Amino acid sequence: MSAVTTTTAAAPATAQQESRPARRRRRGLSPGRRLPATRLVGPAVLIAVWAAASAAGRLDPGAIPAPWTVLRTAGHLWSAGTLRTDIATSVERAAYGFAIGLTAGVVLALVSGLSRIGEALIDGTVQLNRAIPTLGLIPLFILWLGIGEAFKIAIIAIVVYIPIYLNTHAALSGIDSRFVELAEVQGLSRVQFVRQIVIPGALPGFFVGLRLGVTGSWLGLVVLEQINATSGLGYMMFQAQNYGQSDVILVGLLVYGVFGLVSDSAVRLIERRVLSWRRTLSS
Repeated sequence: MSAVTTTTAAAPATAQQESRPARRRRRGLSPGRRLPATRLVGPAVLIAVWAAASAAGRLDPGAIPAPWTVLRTAGHLWSAGTLRTDIATSVERAAYGFAIGLTAGVVLALVSGLSRIGEALIDGTVQLNRAIPTLGLIPLFILWLGIGEAFKIAIIAIVVYIPIYLNTHAALSGIDSRFVELAEVQGLSRVQFVRQIVIPGALPGFFVGLRLGVTGSWLGLVVLEQINATSGLGYMMFQAQNYGQSDVILVGLLVYGVFGLVSDSAVRLIERRVLSWRRTLSS
C-alpha cells in the first residue's frame, strides 16, 4: 500500500517537473582549464604563415628569407662553431647582468618597502632612474667603465633591477595593514613577520618584475652587443648587416626570441610551483 501511495505521489511531481521549462545551464565565466603548450600556438602560426608566404613567392628572399633558408644558415653557423661561441658569450653577459640586477632590485625593494627612511632615500632615486632612458646612459657608462664588458653588464643590471624593484615595492606597499596589526597582536618578531607576512605578500609582484627583468636582459643585450663587441649574437647581426646577410640577422633574432620565450616560461613554471597555494583566474 505504501509503495503504491509513493508511486502515485511521485507521478504528479514528475509530470510537474517535466512540464516546467528546463532551466538553462549557467555558462561558466572562467577561462577554463589550461591547455598544454598554449604559448607555442602563436609562434607556430606565425612561422606557418611565413613559410606559406615564402613558398607562394609573396616575400622577397633577399629581404625576408624562407624559414628553411634560415634553418640551413643556422646549421652552417653552428657546424662552423661561430654560433656556439656567440651564444655562449651572450648568455654569459646576460647572466652576469641579470644576477646583479636581481640582487639589487630585491634588496632595494625590501629596504624601501619596510622602512620609511629607506623609502625616502631609495624610492625617489629609483623613480628618477626609471625616467631616464637606460640606453641613453651608454655614453656615460663607457666614459666611466671603458668599452669592455663592464659597461655592458652594468647596463643590463640597470635594465633588470628597475622592473624587479618597482613590482616588488608595489607588492610590499599593497600588503593589507590588518596583517601587520595581526602580526603585532600575535607578537611576531621582525624575522617572523618578514617570513610569514612580507615574503608571501610580495612574491606575486616579485615574479611579475622577474619576468620583465628576464625579458629586459635580452632586449638590452641586442643593442649592447653592437657597440664595440667582438663576439655575441648582436655582434654577429651587426656584421651580417654590413654584408647584407638577412638570413644571419634572422638567425640571431630567432635565437634571442627562443631564449626569451624559454626563460619566461621557466619563470612562469617556478611561479606556479611557488605560488601553488593561490587560487587565481589563470590557475
